[in-house]
Amino acid sequence: MAKTGYITARVEPKLKASAGRVFSKVGVSTSDAITMFLRQVVLHDGLPFEVRVPNAETARALREMRNPTKRAKMRTASTTEEMFEDILGKNWKKKSV
Repeated sequence: MAKTGYITARVEPKLKASAGRVFSKVGVSTSDAITMFLRQVVLHDGLPFEVRVPNAETARALREMRNPTKRAKMRTASTTEEMFEDILGKNWKKKSV
């Protein structure tokens, strides 16, 4: 079937550019990605992912992530072990006998 339908959407330029970089990494165009999304909507007879209102704890965490001052103070970890060490201390693993 020929592609003759057009969709016009207004999105934030940074979001469009970031998504475009991801699409490029996986080898699809923005148009292809939108087509895939629409096909999934049809297959699921709705959105292909769950949409929920975040609970209070999640909403607070999202606000913190959007706050540049708090975000700069957040720590990162490269591995799960590193994350647990940072949170629970160096001796978080129980030694086997």
